[in-house]
Amino acid sequence: MLLHAFPLNARMWEPQFGLADRGWRIIAPEFAMDAVRLNATATTVTMDTYAGEVIDLLDALHVEDAVVAGCSMGGYLAFALYRRAPNYIRGLLLADTRAQADAPEALQSRKKMLQLVADKGTPAVVDEMVPKLLGETTRKTRPEVVDRLKSIALSTSADAVAGMIRALMTRQDAMAVLSSIHFPTLIVVGDEDTLTPPAMSEQMHKAIAGSELAVLPKAGHLPNLEDSQNFNEVVARFLDHRI
Repeated sequence: MLLHAFPLNARMWEPQFGLADRGWRIIAPEFAMDAVRLNATATTVTMDTYAGEVIDLLDALHVEDAVVAGCSMGGYLAFALYRRAPNYIRGLLLADTRAQADAPEALQSRKKMLQLVADKGTPAVVDEMVPKLLGETTRKTRPEVVDRLKSIALSTSADAVAGMIRALMTRQDAMAVLSSIHFPTLIVVGDEDTLTPPAMSEQMHKAIAGSELAVLPKAGHLPNLEDSQNFNEVVARFLDHRI
């Protein structure tokens, strides 16, 4: 179960769909679309709303448990799912995410971004976010990755982006639950990630007993896109040997 980052959609996981060739069933929910639907019915979108969507999807597909992989916002959603329904989780992959809730200044930044998307739409959010999402090496030497990221982000509607921002603003601090996680857990982070630096991943690694930590060189906040080969190799080893 691949849970995507903000302000993206399930297309960000396309480089990982090949894991199906190793016998894994891949499920990549489209929370951007869910946000549009929920906004249309005047429902307040929260991280728990998304967690409920994941549970409903697993039930509809008759999936009793899954390895839940979340990148950035997807990691926050994985924690929300763990709080609500841990029995659905066979293992965890936490990529470039954090357990801490937003600090007050971060909440203010999200409010400004909510206004930005209302005033200028998705392109304005993409312009602000792309430099933060990709590592310095990727921005300088991998223009095809930059173009791909922009294409994915620009395909996300303004309503969907706004819904994700609201969900991010409601997420709970997960630091207290880390020590209670006892299933196989892989933590991955790009060594050039400035949004959730490696130190945050190291902190989660120390708090989750038996977890593995992989720091990927020359990658930023989205190593699954920036260095998909290395990312997939790390994930495949985890799935083959720990699950």
